[in-house]
Amino acid sequence: MSQFARVIRLDDSDLNVFDPAAEIGEWAISGAFAFSDWTEADLTGKQRQAFANGWLGLDTFGRSTFVAVAPITEGEVVALTDALAAHFVARYGAPSLEAALPVAAGEIRQMQEMCEDHAPNTLMVVERELEEVGIRERFRVIKPRDAGLEAFAVHGN
Repeated sequence: MSQFARVIRLDDSDLNVFDPAAEIGEWAISGAFAFSDWTEADLTGKQRQAFANGWLGLDTFGRSTFVAVAPITEGEVVALTDALAAHFVARYGAPSLEAALPVAAGEIRQMQEMCEDHAPNTLMVVERELEEVGIRERFRVIKPRDAGLEAFAVHGN
């Protein structure tokens, strides 16, 4: 079984800073592709926060400040890949599901690889900034402490 990132909330601030906010428990990826053609002029208000610190939830396609590493089944990985490919067609105009599937699979695989060496309940935060030629992403990892995050992190079965 592999691992993946799951949306958590440590407080209600995501509900105020993202439009929309991702739901607790949904699987998430970086989602930097959503900003690939953005300029400084696009970085205002809630869009700025989504760009700077938002993980992309794969159910609502809302954003979240924190994700936690959690086990994921192969069936869930397949479903996420299909859902992301459909999102690429519906939202970004990919020509077909067949064309979008390899790109979606790459995004999903990247998140699995990012999570594979971390213990369950490890928190991750993303930070982004625009550069002259693209987006720079940095990921910060916060190891689980003695007190578990089970009260916050929702894990699949």
